Amino acid sequence: MFEMILLCIAGFLASFIDSIAGGGGLISVPAFMLAGLSPHMVLGTNKFAAATGSFTSSLKFAKSGLCNFKLLKILIPFTLVGSILGVRTVMLIDQKFLQPLVLVLVLCIGIYTLFSKSIGQEDNFKGLTKKNITIGIILAFSLGFYDGFFGPGTGSFLVFGMINIFGFNFLNASANARFLNFVSNITALVTFAFSGSINYRIGAMVAVFMIIGARAGTKLAINKGSKIIKPIFVTMSLAVALKMLLTLF
Repeated sequence: MFEMILLCIAGFLASFIDSIAGGGGLISVPAFMLAGLSPHMVLGTNKFAAATGSFTSSLKFAKSGLCNFKLLKILIPFTLVGSILGVRTVMLIDQKFLQPLVLVLVLCIGIYTLFSKSIGQEDNFKGLTKKNITIGIILAFSLGFYDGFFGPGTGSFLVFGMINIFGFNFLNASANARFLNFVSNITALVTFAFSGSINYRIGAMVAVFMIIGARAGTKLAINKGSKIIKPIFVTMSLAVALKMLLTLF
């Protein structure tokens, strides 16, 4: 019973943070591990619970009018295909080869954002062009593939990409990134479901608190905007990098 209470608290906090800036898995995955689930069951159950929070957050962002659906309807199919290919590839290649590269990239994103005063503070979106759509498609496919194949830091990469490619501020970037991340999450979730790697009893209970956390986090992000998102984004980016660094040793 005590373990279940801790899991639910961890689920709330993970979803709350994830809906603002990504990186919630840093909280939820270790919590599921402490509950004694096997590694595959941890990942599958976490995806199941997190997908509900991700859906809630995406829906709330959509209702707020912060999502650019003209852009998303172009990018979503590429994220979906990328994620499917990533899940298939992970069965063939050792993920450990990717860790050092991702560690450096996430660390650079966190440090660059920390010291850049202007990044993501203003919405400089000038509309869709052939150039930013093409780069956006490459981003969507690549990060869909990466999320299906490996995963850590996907939210950070998506937000950073949305800011630098389309000129969104942190709030708009987070809103659109949540939708793309939700698509890749669902793909991985279906894969875990077919492999029988989900504990639905535990996952369903944690999912309730993840939904509550996602609603609270999204509401805070919408009300406070980029001022609250940037420090959380930097913190979670550096935390993901630190966790990956510790994993290497």
